[in-house]
Amino acid sequence: MTSNDFPADVLVVDLDGTLLRSDMLYESFWSALGRDWRSPFRAAGALQRGRAELKQYLSTVAKVDVSTLPFNEEVVDYIRARRAEGVRTALVTASDQSLADQIGAHLQIFDEVHGSDGATNLKGAKKAAFLKETFPEQRLAYMGDSAADLSVWDAVDLGITVEASDAVRAQAAKLATPVENLILPERNLKPYLKAMRPHQWLKNILVFIPMLTAHQITGATFLASLVAFIAFSLIASSVYVLNDLLDLRVDRAHPRKRARPFAAGDIPIAHGTGMATGMLAAGVLLSIFLGGAFFLTMLAYYLITLAYSLNLKRRAVVDICVLAGLYTMRIVAGGVATGIDLSVWLLAFSIFFFFSMAAVKRQAELVDMAERGKLSASGRGYTVKDVEIISMMALAAGYVSVLVMALYVNSPAVVELYSTPATLWGICFILLYWISRVAIITHRGHMNDDPVLFAAKDRNSRICAVMIFVLAVAGAVM
Repeated sequence: MTSNDFPADVLVVDLDGTLLRSDMLYESFWSALGRDWRSPFRAAGALQRGRAELKQYLSTVAKVDVSTLPFNEEVVDYIRARRAEGVRTALVTASDQSLADQIGAHLQIFDEVHGSDGATNLKGAKKAAFLKETFPEQRLAYMGDSAADLSVWDAVDLGITVEASDAVRAQAAKLATPVENLILPERNLKPYLKAMRPHQWLKNILVFIPMLTAHQITGATFLASLVAFIAFSLIASSVYVLNDLLDLRVDRAHPRKRARPFAAGDIPIAHGTGMATGMLAAGVLLSIFLGGAFFLTMLAYYLITLAYSLNLKRRAVVDICVLAGLYTMRIVAGGVATGIDLSVWLLAFSIFFFFSMAAVKRQAELVDMAERGKLSASGRGYTVKDVEIISMMALAAGYVSVLVMALYVNSPAVVELYSTPATLWGICFILLYWISRVAIITHRGHMNDDPVLFAAKDRNSRICAVMIFVLAVAGAVM
């Protein structure tokens, strides 16, 4: 296509949902919340004075790295092609001017950049009026994606939709202005399922531990544990979505985490709020079904994870302690749901074992940082120099958990549950082997960020799990 074929002198491009596979209002909101938990209250005050002032406030508080934003490369290529043909290009967005300027400077594909100024929210009819005033004698083509752009398309010479919904495209087709559909939306639920992190639900199997270790395997205890598992999975997924929204900037700077659905722009950030709220509500309803004590346990879990996401994950050692506690809370929840009293042995083993696993997770992140030449973990309270200390913490806690297991084997309590307690010594040796092997794998930089997921995929770990199960059953029935 040549410039003579393009029916406009200026190509005007919207930002949110068009040039960018995200929304800068939500980007700046979640970034601001991640930096200061008080920002939503201040944002609410700014909103009372208008959306333009809200955007301006968030742009000053948020820390968004525009170089890592998920731009729509097809749109970028289209703009470059038109600009090479001599068409003038302009970014005109309702996002704040400061953010628009940063994006324009980064992409270097626009002749002009215009955004909201704290007083005027450059959207819909106001954007249409702005274009008429700014480009009075020129033919305009406008790229947009939402119903808010209909008034703009109606005021220009050519409308161009980008991943617009069926309803928006149908409304645009009724306008007097000719409208082209550059990119049609993809309907795919896979990113939404991925954002829920169903693979992480493996951790929630821990709610079955009280039933198994107490040897109270009945229909009632199994059903209660199953409902607890589902409730925990829903609430945990709600937290995962919330954490992804808070960690957008950090995830986009990570070689693997940048592929997460929200960081990559595969899911609109606006949908994340609804996902987190919906799953939390469903989990709460199931929790109430299991009784007030279980509901309070889940409330405590959610509040602790919220505090972790907003603040505690940035505090060295505190974050590891919190992660260990959250793992153990799954076991506590299983006990509360079934009405089974938890033994001190089980709680002591859990605390030390999961402290070890949480330390391994941090160690793996630091080893990865060292290999990438980064001196500190972004959004964490560690530097690469801490890796040796974290490694010692992981090994020490892991070995103490084995010691707790060994003491349990020799305790009077074990005789009541196992006819052949000596077989449990085999479990101690297997745990020693597995913990030591995990330490070596992590030290060599071959550990997945999450040791639990590593164990699920690792053949040796699965063999160890089967052997532990066989030994436990043998000790109980032989």
